[in-house]
Amino acid sequence: MPETDLAPAPVIAALEQAVSALGGQQRDGQVQMASEVAEAMSEGRHLLVQAGTGTGKSLGYLVPAMLHDKRVVVATATLALQHQLVERDLPRLVEAVKDVRGIDTSYAVLKGRSNYACLHRIRAGVPDDQGALVDVPTGSMAEKVLELRTWAEEETEAGGSGERDNAPRHTDREWRQVSVNHRECLGASKCPFGAECFAELAKEKAQRSHLVVTNHSLLAIDAIEDVPMIPDYDTVVIDEAHELVQRVTQAATDELGVSDIERAARRAGRWTDGDSDPAGDLEDAAGQLAEAIEATAPGRIDQMSTQLSDALVLVRDAARACLSAFPRESGGEGEGDAGRTQAKGMVQEVFVNAERMAAGSQADVLWLGEARDRFPARLHVAPLQVWGPMRDKLLTDKTVVFTSATLMLGGEFGAVATSLGLKPTERIGSLVAPSGDDTALPWKGLDVGSPFDYGQQSILYVARHLPQPGRDGLAPAHLDEICDLIDALDGRTLGLFSSRRAAETAAEAVRARLPHLTTLAQGDAQLPELAKQFVEDPHTCLFGTLSLWQGLDVPGDTCQLVIIDRIPFPRPDDPLMSARAKAADDRGGNGFMEVSATHAALLMAQGAGRLIRTTSDRGIVAVLDPRLETARYGRFLKASLPPMWSTTDPALVRQALSRLGQAKVT
Repeated sequence: MPETDLAPAPVIAALEQAVSALGGQQRDGQVQMASEVAEAMSEGRHLLVQAGTGTGKSLGYLVPAMLHDKRVVVATATLALQHQLVERDLPRLVEAVKDVRGIDTSYAVLKGRSNYACLHRIRAGVPDDQGALVDVPTGSMAEKVLELRTWAEEETEAGGSGERDNAPRHTDREWRQVSVNHRECLGASKCPFGAECFAELAKEKAQRSHLVVTNHSLLAIDAIEDVPMIPDYDTVVIDEAHELVQRVTQAATDELGVSDIERAARRAGRWTDGDSDPAGDLEDAAGQLAEAIEATAPGRIDQMSTQLSDALVLVRDAARACLSAFPRESGGEGEGDAGRTQAKGMVQEVFVNAERMAAGSQADVLWLGEARDRFPARLHVAPLQVWGPMRDKLLTDKTVVFTSATLMLGGEFGAVATSLGLKPTERIGSLVAPSGDDTALPWKGLDVGSPFDYGQQSILYVARHLPQPGRDGLAPAHLDEICDLIDALDGRTLGLFSSRRAAETAAEAVRARLPHLTTLAQGDAQLPELAKQFVEDPHTCLFGTLSLWQGLDVPGDTCQLVIIDRIPFPRPDDPLMSARAKAADDRGGNGFMEVSATHAALLMAQGAGRLIRTTSDRGIVAVLDPRLETARYGRFLKASLPPMWSTTDPALVRQALSRLGQAKVT
């Protein structure tokens, strides 16, 4: 790696050259961000950067990352941003700065093993339920699986990456026929196709690269769960950092169902040996767990019953005995190797999950999900909090730059910083930790603003006159308000709802009352297809839930009205969120504000951010929940939103929408 002085001057010069070569305009916020990121990397100090939409934050951290003298990891939450970085931003940036002295432009992408096609599974076949290898798939998905196999072989010949994102269109079930997870993998040294393995080649490329692009989940597994997945690095830039806690939590969440145990036992039966029947014992233990689950009410389990505890211990011990009964590997290559590895991996997963659940650790939350349709109830376990492991295993060892358009809640960095493992008292400028305290982790918070003039471009409308939302879904008054607002604008509306039921109810009402408009609801088609139709037809409304709150980017006059039906607090019966709120209350804090209000503020900020995506956008965010104005916590939530001009006057808002609609027509 090049030895480079990371004073801001060379970084700003490289940024200026990159922006110029890419035909863009240099923004003050982007320059400030690049300078601060470079300084944080140089000094080994943590940094939180809030950079509004349109700032150009990708260049703001990629340029200093390339100039840093040690390897840098960039972790994103969504595949969309990862794809944008790798397919658009990085290639263009590399070309723009290739002549800059002292810059290392090598980069690689690193994902979990199941994101790559597995040549052994493709060429040797897929183990069936008895563990025997089946060469050709049967049934309706055979043609698609054969297409995926052909694609993977073409990727091998062309030196491609074999990544799922580049594969022909497919379902999760179809992809599983051509991929393996880390427990099913034979390992490069034992696999006859190890030298060609897409996942291994990706790791080797990452070892040779200065910049490694990965995702939050893989970062969490590498840094927090101590499973080495990423080559040694000095600094990590976490983009979309507002999602990090959720992604780390997901990565550390495990499930266990009776069907998992029964399937593992069936697979193991073909491979285990000995005088006893360990696979049979494991299947018997599954029956005991089924009875315990039947006797347990769905929801959070604060105190395990003796029956459930005993059943989990029985499963754990039976899985351990089953693992011990697997014969030692002969080292030869045969069609049984993959089946054996998969069978043992399945039993290992049952053992690990049962052991964790049986332990009943205070650091975990255990709950039983509800049975739905053909899917029986399953046990789930997740960490009560992730800030401790993040602080101990990531922030203490690495320099971390967190960035997002949404890091300041209630106008402050404190809530997000705390959730990530940083203490508000450690913030530079307010450091009160004793001098010489080796455990303190100083950090800086920076808001570089936005190129948008929210006060001139947008209105925040709170429908204070409406009744408070109830548990029975949207009231007639809310449906009337939705239809009146959409009618005034004549379409171009994104409806963000707290539940699928609410979104569908609103869609039905708009279709009935405004039949001249096209009204789409999430679930009518795949999200990319819905978004495409939304963009192409100005007289369209799109209603949906969580994935629309955060994952939709429709700049221009496609979207000029964003409707939020209610403040998106977590459900009171959400096992994990309710446990976290209770834990905050128990330690003397305010569980509602620390957990529920913070969760709602993040989502509302993300939802409101769907409206203004360019400097020419205009529109209104309409919140149909009067508590945003009347409740004490409303001030905190409003302070978390972009600084829009605010009103509670419905007549004024309808007039503004009519003017927007007329401007579109002319």
